[in-house]
Amino acid sequence: MQRSIVAAALVAGFCALVVPSQAGTVTVITSFPKELTTAYQKAFEAANPGIKIEILNKNTTAAVAYIRELPEGQRPDVMWASAPDAFEVLASYKLLQPAPEVINKSAPEKIGSYPLNDPKGMYYGQALAGYGIEWNTRYLKAHKLTAPKEWSDLTRPEYFGHVAISSPSRSGTTQLTVETILQGEGWDKGWSQLLQIMGNAAAVTDRSFAVPDGVNNGQYGIGIVIDFLALAGKYSGYPVDFVYPSMTAVVPANIALVAGAKNANEAKQFMAYTMSVPGQQILFDPKIGRLPILPYSMLKAPAGYPVPQDIARRAKVQFNTELSGERYPVVISLFDQMITFRLKELQAATKAIHEAQAALKARPNAKGAELLAQARSLAYTPLVGADNVKNKEFLELFRKSRRDVAVAKELTGMEQLWADKARANYERARQLADEARGLAR
Repeated sequence: MQRSIVAAALVAGFCALVVPSQAGTVTVITSFPKELTTAYQKAFEAANPGIKIEILNKNTTAAVAYIRELPEGQRPDVMWASAPDAFEVLASYKLLQPAPEVINKSAPEKIGSYPLNDPKGMYYGQALAGYGIEWNTRYLKAHKLTAPKEWSDLTRPEYFGHVAISSPSRSGTTQLTVETILQGEGWDKGWSQLLQIMGNAAAVTDRSFAVPDGVNNGQYGIGIVIDFLALAGKYSGYPVDFVYPSMTAVVPANIALVAGAKNANEAKQFMAYTMSVPGQQILFDPKIGRLPILPYSMLKAPAGYPVPQDIARRAKVQFNTELSGERYPVVISLFDQMITFRLKELQAATKAIHEAQAALKARPNAKGAELLAQARSLAYTPLVGADNVKNKEFLELFRKSRRDVAVAKELTGMEQLWADKARANYERARQLADEARGLAR
């Protein structure tokens, strides 16, 4: 199964003092924001006197590592997070146990063609998520920009310096967004599109919440985000809007019973509550903005709220969790070496390409067009091709522990080569674009 998402974290030592849960206390480990977890904690405790909910907040990779390190009887009772491949990892280590009685049978079996619940019965869809583009309406009006609708729109010159994204190595939801584009467009074309978009980026943040926060307050005009972060801003009254591009996917955010849970019965009650009508209604809270799994006919949805099944029907990507897990460490490493750590160089190359394109449009020149094509190829071609990422030995190398000195040396050397090559390519692309622009004068 897919262990790659937490390959580095699983080998990390864990030395914190662990206090076993008290009877009647359900410990929930989750990556979700406080606004969501507090709402569920208060609602469940009010409906179930005598049962307490203890929230342990960790990002998804750290959460899996935490559960992995603890002995049975000291683990959290419930795992709750967005990334489906993280649950695959836990299941592969036999760290989840089935709890079919928690399923709400009023929910559909599939969202589009994607199963709502794990076919093997180890984890269950509790909410739904899609990926798209958020923008600040006031910002776009002030800068005389039209609202983007598709990922390809964000490659256009007018969006230069207006786009923000978080690093997929620091955000599981961004990794899923990047993977959605790669699966929808194909590896080479997907990376080309991502590099063009990132050339227009104002920032690559180190936390996913920084992007919607920046769009909400007008620091950035446009953000690449998971839907609930944008919807929470929109329905909380910020001047923002959001769109699902056609190249998107709708996948479940999951909840599962941890193997060896100390308070399994109470944990099952909490899990069932999150999928009940009262529990699903909480997702519409303006500060939460999640998509429910239950049909809207059973709930009170705000006017104009996105309908998951409609989005899934329009979506062109049938997300492959197994594929995502296999190449996860390669994708996040390549993104960092080509984009996160080389953003200034990529921005400079992109700016020069935009300027050359405009100049050649005004005054066409055959030699200039040839140089511009070369510049674009250098700047927007991934350093790892589609054939490489299908190589099992290559993928396996990235799944190995960096505690192994030989492995660490090989990976570090490869990543340094990527970084150096990216810098050289971007500088050469900038030079070629400048030369092309000169020929149009």
